[in-house]
Amino acid sequence: MRGAAGGANLLALRSHNTALVLDLLRTAGGAGISRLELAERTGLTPQAVSKITARLRGEGLAAEAGRRASTGGKPRTVLRLVPGAGHALGVHLDRDELRAVLVDLDGTVVAERRAPLDLGAGAETVLEMVARAAEELAAEGLGHLVAEGARVPGAALAAAPTLLGLGVALPGPLDHVRGVLHRITGFPGWDGYPLREALERRLGVPVVVDKDTNAAALGLAVGGAGGERGSGAGGQRGSGAVGEGGSRAGAEWGSGAGVEAGGAGGERGGGAGAEAAGAGARGGSFAYLHLGTGLGAGLVFGGGVHRGARTGAGEFGHQVVQLDGPPCTCGARGCIEALCLAAVARGDLAEAARVLGTGAANLAGLLDIDLVLLGGRTVAAAPEAFVQGVGAVLDARARREGGHDGPVPVRLAPTGTRGVAEGAAQLLLAPLFGRGEGG
Repeated sequence: MRGAAGGANLLALRSHNTALVLDLLRTAGGAGISRLELAERTGLTPQAVSKITARLRGEGLAAEAGRRASTGGKPRTVLRLVPGAGHALGVHLDRDELRAVLVDLDGTVVAERRAPLDLGAGAETVLEMVARAAEELAAEGLGHLVAEGARVPGAALAAAPTLLGLGVALPGPLDHVRGVLHRITGFPGWDGYPLREALERRLGVPVVVDKDTNAAALGLAVGGAGGERGSGAGGQRGSGAVGEGGSRAGAEWGSGAGVEAGGAGGERGGGAGAEAAGAGARGGSFAYLHLGTGLGAGLVFGGGVHRGARTGAGEFGHQVVQLDGPPCTCGARGCIEALCLAAVARGDLAEAARVLGTGAANLAGLLDIDLVLLGGRTVAAAPEAFVQGVGAVLDARARREGGHDGPVPVRLAPTGTRGVAEGAAQLLLAPLFGRGEGG
């Protein structure tokens, strides 16, 4: 899927209408979807759908999935996405651990790696670890697609024909647009480092850099997480096709600074995702709170990650909740991250959950979000304590305020401990399906 110049041909398919069709093929799964259904769901003409699907089949992205009986006439041919036609690498750089995955177009993990990491060991050491993990994953998962002569160290990625690129997620602050790191809390030596440029030069494939919480939130949004309070499970994601003359048939495509556009789709995933699937397109919102070696938030509004004009949104852990409180590694005092991690360190999970819940309640009051999702290694080690503890604080807030909607629900994020790495891969994949900007 990648030309001689090194750019992924898949990226050339990122037109609005093609994204709508691709996303419907993805959410239809192995059962497939007919061209007539694609036309009905997107608002495109049957001729336009035939043209798009012919191109997708020619690129190897779509294939026939059999035939389906129709109400009249001959049976309809149904089409499905070919998951193995494209892949992306996702790397989560935590302060003390590297976790990397290779996923296909459907988001299924094909291969993964995990290794200890010292984020303060210096740029060259960290880059070498990322490169080694990425090349090992490409060799393991895509080696059968690489020409024999290209199976040498340093060439596996550039030679893999279906590889879109690499997404890297790590603690902020950073500049997502430029791929430049800022003063990461506890690791000031990264300030100003051009991580995207360095990795692209080292690996020879496109690279996207984002905060760990944003990547995780993107992965959850693509998987259908989110929800409107009181609405239960959601319905289908709205869609609107762009006509020949540029007009839109159907719903207007999402817009707005810092908010990624939604796309076509439906219910997907389980647990928290299934309970509130598809809400992004209905204007739903959620906050993903990540508690691991640090504390941060990923914010989703209308199905898209909200990063802010300078990738500054979601610095949740450094809101001060105790004036003149204990010092935080960011330089301030009384930050929620410092209080929460201190409680975890002394084994007081009830207090840690109460502190986290206080921050979540502040967030819910400020942004009127529909759902809080919890994740990260610390939460994964004691999920019940955190879900119940944070929920109790939000319940108390709802009782104080009254109203009929009840408290903001609190759920465990369904993606588990590799959710950030999988979300990092979605930085490359999601734009193909109209699920927001990946660059």
